[in-house]
Amino acid sequence: MLNKDQLMQQAAALAPEMVAVRRELHAHAETGFDLHDTLAIVKGKLEEMGLTPVPCGKAGFVVLLGGKHPGKTILLRADMDALPIEEASGEAFSCPNGRMHACGHDMHTAMLLGAARLLKAHEDEIQGTVKLMFQPAEEIFCGSQDMIDAGVLKNPDVDAAVMMHVMAGMPIPSGCVLIMAPGVSAAAADVFTINIQGKGCHGSSPQSGVDPLNAAAHILLALQELNARELGTSDSAALTIGSMNGGTAANVIPDSAVMRGSLRTFDEETRAFLKQRIREVSEGTAAVFRAKAEVTFDSGCPSLYNDPALSADAEKYLGQLLGRGAIPVAQMQSAAGGKKVSGGGSEDFAAVSRQVPSLMLGLAAGEPDKGYAFPQHHPKVRFDESVLPIGAAVHTWMALSWLADHAGQ
Repeated sequence: MLNKDQLMQQAAALAPEMVAVRRELHAHAETGFDLHDTLAIVKGKLEEMGLTPVPCGKAGFVVLLGGKHPGKTILLRADMDALPIEEASGEAFSCPNGRMHACGHDMHTAMLLGAARLLKAHEDEIQGTVKLMFQPAEEIFCGSQDMIDAGVLKNPDVDAAVMMHVMAGMPIPSGCVLIMAPGVSAAAADVFTINIQGKGCHGSSPQSGVDPLNAAAHILLALQELNARELGTSDSAALTIGSMNGGTAANVIPDSAVMRGSLRTFDEETRAFLKQRIREVSEGTAAVFRAKAEVTFDSGCPSLYNDPALSADAEKYLGQLLGRGAIPVAQMQSAAGGKKVSGGGSEDFAAVSRQVPSLMLGLAAGEPDKGYAFPQHHPKVRFDESVLPIGAAVHTWMALSWLADHAGQ
């Protein structure tokens, strides 16, 4: 049976390969479901290993390993898409096409490819089945659900699922794995658009028109009151208007304006309440200024729920593999030198977590005082590639250990 020292040595030997594929993916960043080059790279690497990637959904792959011994099925997931950001990281392998792997999904894909090679080498030891999920469109909160709808959790049925997310710009030593506590660890996310219809006119005679920009400004301010006056002290939400557009000339009141925003919440009741109030406040405020507002929720995902038993299993398994390098999330602040570590990001793996017992892991990949000062989604963010073997080993050890523990159940 594979032991932890052998696994870490074998993962370390794969570092050059994982770095190379990560850089290739990074230099060819693609967004959403439009992953032509990315899919070709991933497919080619999997086929080189003797594996058979099966298309799933609009732009995903599923790979099965094991199945030689009866047992349960565990799913390991990596997302593959990038962001529409002009890269300014200064990396020699920066992407020139106006898109950027600013969230580390290239790291995720490289680590799961590394795990695929390790699992293939030890396929006879798999006490059940490992299912690898290479997913598109996480950044627009659509890819996970698309693959679920296409059957990623079936044939064979998935009994547990695990994902890992790299983290840069955080005061935690590179290579530390954070094990999320039971319960919600990532907020629900909803993206919305507010279309405001007014009546255009010359700027010198505003009384003859209906100013949609004025209505938009008041909607912006009114929405900020939802947190301050309509949520209790125990509730938590982040409501952001990130885009406001309307008009092209200084002396013309335009016909219309468009606002785009996002909502982050941690429970479904608060989420439903705020979505309703966004509509009511936007429509009512626009009406006060004789305009009309229409609110559309474009995409979204629920909050991510970590299964208590799987979280406890991960503490045991990763404690064996990494010792003090595996950190339960409750100890995160002490691991960060006493500094507060917080965030309200969302993760569309949440859709999987609402179907099967699931767990999110974090992997520290760059400390601010070691040249990794920028956070995810920043055009200058960089990631510490030295953690790639750790990520591949964690995926592999987690899958093999969980399946062995649950064999015959």
